[in-house]
Amino acid sequence: MPLVIGHRGAPGHLPDHTLEGYRLAVEQGADVIEPDLVPTKDGHLIARHENDLTHTTDIATHYPARRTTKTVDGVQVSGWFAEDFTLAELDIVRAVQPYPERPHDHDGAYRIPTWAQVLDLRAELSASAGRPIGVYPETKHPTYFRSLGLPLEEPLVAELTRHGLTSEDAPVWVQSFEPGSLQRIAALAPVKRVQLIGDPAESPFDGGPTYGELLSDLPALRTRVHGIGVHTSHLWPATGPNALLGQAHAAGLVVHVYTFRMEPHKLGHAAEGDGRTELRRFIELGVDGLFADYPDVAAEVRRAVRAKESATPSAPK
Repeated sequence: MPLVIGHRGAPGHLPDHTLEGYRLAVEQGADVIEPDLVPTKDGHLIARHENDLTHTTDIATHYPARRTTKTVDGVQVSGWFAEDFTLAELDIVRAVQPYPERPHDHDGAYRIPTWAQVLDLRAELSASAGRPIGVYPETKHPTYFRSLGLPLEEPLVAELTRHGLTSEDAPVWVQSFEPGSLQRIAALAPVKRVQLIGDPAESPFDGGPTYGELLSDLPALRTRVHGIGVHTSHLWPATGPNALLGQAHAAGLVVHVYTFRMEPHKLGHAAEGDGRTELRRFIELGVDGLFADYPDVAAEVRRAVRAKESATPSAPK
């Protein structure tokens, strides 16, 4: 059965990337919590989906004059950016729900957590849940931040080291869309690494082969990473399931799939209009992990599939 990965915590219920959201994800049955990491001006890693804090926090109300425009990975963006604020300055900022169709009753209630706090929480949740809870950090825009003198990989691994989580069998997966970032992680610690796959026709921002070319030689990719993180459409395009999952498994790669949601306009081809159907089909397909915005629903569907398989009599020999 696949891992249920609390994508940004439990963002279908609570604002993204908060300690409360990660805690809820585990209470709902998630095996892994997933913080995206960006740096502050003074080099602390914090959990935010993007360095632009405009849509996931109330920062505009606290620092109205500090809106700016910059180019991040070749895209011009206007807003309030994590790298322009110290950790102390962000202490008064609170998380908000970025999607209008999701609950907003907790907007402004929760702080932005640091990477160190996320790892402290992981240890606490593992103890209280009586099972090892995994953590799945993503390095966001690593080339951009390194160019600013704010590298992600070294402080990420430093905190893993402080928490005793640097071995290959630790419940840690480090993910990135940039292969160079994962190579830097590998040079620092032998933790599991997952290459995120974007549009097959595009190349990662740090250059090199396109994502499609990376997928064309999976045995070579396995020499550098432990798994791939793919969009639902990479495995289940409009024409139905393809051969990629089997090919990846044959090469020794685990396959984790993003992102499972419940809103009708956010469903993939396998859903046919129903989020539970989409989850069930990918679980039955044999994927190794599910990035889920609603960990409760993913865990519920996984239990149902497991119960169905247990109830199915084995074929006679």
